[in-house]
Amino acid sequence: MSDEVAKKEVAANKRARRDYHITETLEAGLVLRGTEVKSIREGKVSISECFARIERNECWLYGCDIQPWQTAGSYFQHEAKRPRKLLLHKNEILKLSQSTLQKGFTLVCLKLYFKGRRVKVQLGLGKGKGHADQRQDLKKKTELREAQREVARFHKGRL
Repeated sequence: MSDEVAKKEVAANKRARRDYHITETLEAGLVLRGTEVKSIREGKVSISECFARIERNECWLYGCDIQPWQTAGSYFQHEAKRPRKLLLHKNEILKLSQSTLQKGFTLVCLKLYFKGRRVKVQLGLGKGKGHADQRQDLKKKTELREAQREVARFHKGRL
């Protein structure tokens, strides 16, 4: 088998990098039911309000909205916003627990994707930004875009 496993991104949290200073990222597996995996394959998932919390030495994902699968019976159906267990090593959980106890740090879901046949979630350890920080980042981004536009215009005129 190849060392390179195909990754297929299903959902991304675009607001996370705008609202938080992400200092560290890590990958975790998810404990899911069959109907949840089928709904994720169809793209019926939202992680915009998704975050992780450590409780009793286990990591749990909250706010992940996986819509019910249409053709499943009521017995096999899952709840849309139930807490889902994350699969991490004990030393990773301990490290994250110590980090999140610091003031202002939280675990934010950055993206949800398939890695091979498994569903993975990318978590980011971040500290919340204020409005001034967000405005400053937006200003830097627009200045960089304008500089790149000027360089492209300069090179286009030389051809």
